[in-house]
Amino acid sequence: MERAPSAPPAAPSAGSPGERGPVRRRPPRPRARDGGPLPEELAGTLPGPFAAAGTRPEAPPTKLAVEHLHFYYGRFQALHDISLDIAERRVTAFIGPSGCGKSTLLRCFNRIYELYPDQRAEGRILLDGHNILDRRQDLNLLRAKVGMVFQKPTPFPMSIFDNIAFGIRLYERLPRSELADRVEWALRKAALWNEVKDKLRQSGARLSGGQQQRLCIARAIAVRPEVLLLDEPASALDPISTAHIEELIHELKSDYTIVIVTHNMQQAARVSDYTAFLYMGRLVEFGDTDTLFTNPARKETEDYITGRYG
Repeated sequence: MERAPSAPPAAPSAGSPGERGPVRRRPPRPRARDGGPLPEELAGTLPGPFAAAGTRPEAPPTKLAVEHLHFYYGRFQALHDISLDIAERRVTAFIGPSGCGKSTLLRCFNRIYELYPDQRAEGRILLDGHNILDRRQDLNLLRAKVGMVFQKPTPFPMSIFDNIAFGIRLYERLPRSELADRVEWALRKAALWNEVKDKLRQSGARLSGGQQQRLCIARAIAVRPEVLLLDEPASALDPISTAHIEELIHELKSDYTIVIVTHNMQQAARVSDYTAFLYMGRLVEFGDTDTLFTNPARKETEDYITGRYG
């Protein structure tokens, strides 16, 4: 269960329930509210917000629309009236202190919380216009469309090949040659094929931590999902493995809608197109990453990303 921290008072949810998606605008130079620059380690990671003047492309279509979402662990309310749109084939990052509800919100997108009977969600989450919180929703089909990778690598106790083939066999009946082709395709997409192609019958548990996490990503995309959820995927990895994961995220977003939870502000600035800041179960601010990190609309957001609390 995520517990809310006891630091500054919560800010109200950003935006009215009727608002649809972030406004894209060219941000000013990164300055803190006191007139000084934002910390160099943050400003230096931003993905080029000060390029030559020009018209930004129109906002992409919405893949997931969250509408007035509330979430409960038994009697404890962990999320309060969350509304936001997740853009298609973009990376959206959830940031905020421990216990703010980031992972809880992420796990609503494939209803994995239903493994625990005392947890429930209220509101609507629309995937391509269909409410996935509808009790008639087929959960197996939903989880094939919305894959998930967890904080700690979780290879199955089987070979590398069978780790990837497991989900494919569950959802499809492919001839052996097509199955082998799909396994190779998934491992290539996860930038792991060249490292494991000669040891596919070796246990996945014998891989390094970074390789295991890429194996889990390959396993998730092998069933060809539309959305990929990443719950702090690099928090347990060394810097080199973290860089591999971040490069992989950049490559995968051309094919998948990606939502990532991270405690690493620099990582959120590097890999995401949009960022949502949550605090004590409420959405404080949501917008394009350039603007949120260089010119946040709310003081609570600036205080968090500059390390004043959290």
